[in-house]
Amino acid sequence: MNESPLPKVPNAQARRLFLEKHGLCSAPKGSGKGDDLSAVIDQIGFVQVDSINTVARAHHMILAARRPAYKEKNLKLHLERDRLLFEHWTHDASVIPTAFFPHWKLRFQRDREKLIGRWRNWRRDGFEQKFEEIRKQISDHGPATSASVGGDEKRSNGGWWDWHPSKTALEFLWRTGELSVCHRSGFHKAYDLTERVIPAEHLNSRFDAEETVDWAARSALDRLGFATSGEIAAFWDLITPEEAKIWCQQESAKGNILEVETESADGKLRKAFMYPDTLGALESVASAPSRVRILSPFDPALRDRKRAERLFGFNYRIEIFVPEAKRKYGYYVFPVMERDRLIGRIDMKALRKEDRLQVRAFWPEIGVRMNKGRVERLKSELIRMANFSGCSDLGFETDWLRAA
Repeated sequence: MNESPLPKVPNAQARRLFLEKHGLCSAPKGSGKGDDLSAVIDQIGFVQVDSINTVARAHHMILAARRPAYKEKNLKLHLERDRLLFEHWTHDASVIPTAFFPHWKLRFQRDREKLIGRWRNWRRDGFEQKFEEIRKQISDHGPATSASVGGDEKRSNGGWWDWHPSKTALEFLWRTGELSVCHRSGFHKAYDLTERVIPAEHLNSRFDAEETVDWAARSALDRLGFATSGEIAAFWDLITPEEAKIWCQQESAKGNILEVETESADGKLRKAFMYPDTLGALESVASAPSRVRILSPFDPALRDRKRAERLFGFNYRIEIFVPEAKRKYGYYVFPVMERDRLIGRIDMKALRKEDRLQVRAFWPEIGVRMNKGRVERLKSELIRMANFSGCSDLGFETDWLRAA
């Protein structure tokens, strides 16, 4: 059998490159505020927002994994005071550099076309009139939350299909760009007119669809290091798989990107695209530092579960919606990384009334020996996590260190 003529990227190099692109290959140092925080978020592209606060919310854990000096207030300043970030959707709710806002106008347009029919049929009478009511209320009286609109409407704790009409209008106007999140109280979004939230230089910038497709594909590949067209499309979730496929074909034909074979953890080869400069610089990618890092389940390095399993041989599933009796690990366990290897997962919870981070269990991956040095590195990270979660004490269940 003839050997493939495509360049081959060994698994060890693929891991290091991927982690470097995600800010996990360099030493975790820096102020975690101001320009340094902006640089971190720009490097990884966006930070997923999530409400679960078992230890700390996902967006804060993502940033703290790269900048231990990071404080939660630093992100709030970027979002609410300096407007360096805006909140919207990628694959999920995320905070995104405001400089990228002009490219989200393509999404606003497409979401309007997609949602208007669905929600009109669902709400039927007075659908557009409710939009006008909400626009006028916010224009005249300032920011609104879902709790401050539609006071006489029936409330529900169900999903989007059960939202009261004014909540539906808020979400629609946000998804389509007419409103923007101006701040959060607790974890509840407050919305204002977009022109009062997004700085004029970004609000008034415009790109056509072709320019946004090119930007989205190019910037996604840069942040992934190597990717299939499907992975490029999924990164921002801003363009379609077909648009990403055509972009790859065109750029490949021009020689601007190369097709390569990347080696998975199990030795299997998978075709992907890569910039020539990235391929040429593989040998210079530094090894990740030896410290242990506890990652958020929504860390961008793990967001694509299938990609993480191929690269690291690490199968991860959030078991929040799995009945307790059927859970293999726990309600919300955190992946644990050492160098370029995912060495296990940990179940822990900040018991804030008791001022203690309690470690329930750590499960090492098969083949990972928990020798004294590794246990000490893990405990050092747990002390840092306790401090970050606002707890001054660290506790362990008797049988916390489990067998592989």
